Amino acid sequence: MTPQVPTIPPAPRSIQKGTPLKHLLGQEAIAYLASNIQYVQPDFPVNRFCDFALTGIEPLSIMQRGLHIAKALREVLPGDYEESLQVLMASLTPEKSDTEDLGMAGFFYLPHSFYISEYGQDDQHNGGIDPFETSMLALHALTKRFTSEFAIRTFLIQQQERTLKTVGQWITDPNPHVRRLCSEGTRPRLPWGKRIPSFVADPSPTLPILEALKNDASLYVRRSVANHLGDIAKDHPDLVFTTCESWLQEGASADLQWLIRHAVRYPAKQGDARARKIRATAC
Repeated sequence: MTPQVPTIPPAPRSIQKGTPLKHLLGQEAIAYLASNIQYVQPDFPVNRFCDFALTGIEPLSIMQRGLHIAKALREVLPGDYEESLQVLMASLTPEKSDTEDLGMAGFFYLPHSFYISEYGQDDQHNGGIDPFETSMLALHALTKRFTSEFAIRTFLIQQQERTLKTVGQWITDPNPHVRRLCSEGTRPRLPWGKRIPSFVADPSPTLPILEALKNDASLYVRRSVANHLGDIAKDHPDLVFTTCESWLQEGASADLQWLIRHAVRYPAKQGDARARKIRATAC
């Protein structure tokens, strides 16, 4: 099965009852991945890769499968990290700029995400050359097909200052998937993602990101800002309340008022009087 162009297998638009999510990364997805890479690298060892990828995969969760397949890719892709990443990125399907529900199909790219996060920081995988900038370009490209919110977290944990500088350059990107990554990827407690301990302890480095995106034209981005604030509120509720109150005092639009209500919904449900007052004001 060699496609005329790279493609990904069909997938449901939502989680199906009784069907484990891990099945999105099974034999069919691995076959598509091998075919896509063979499209750009005709001598790609399809059978050897599939053997590596399928061995021991059955009991693994979807996140574990993503890492498992990434390790299989590393076994068979050529040369240093940058050379192999170039092949992997060339096999991507066209980027997306719309923000409609993309369903579950994007999880096909979870191995690509793990490939970058696992091998994209250490120069020992890249002939002694720092691969950081190449990895950032790859994350920028990948998030326009799936998401880079999981992969970027290892960079924020290990190289926070450099990564935040790059994120700061993406805030004004024309693609909403990239702008969303700026907020979603830096969340202190992203579901399914690695926790970022420094941001849990002190979320102040991410506040300028939220400030810049709070009035974004895309609801997709604004919802991420609200969820990011909700993360912070679990550890620093007063900081979130003060931020939301200041935005209201500045004269919040209807869209920003929705964001604020969404950001403090959990403490409000738990009976926090200040959160309830904020929600009542943001109407």
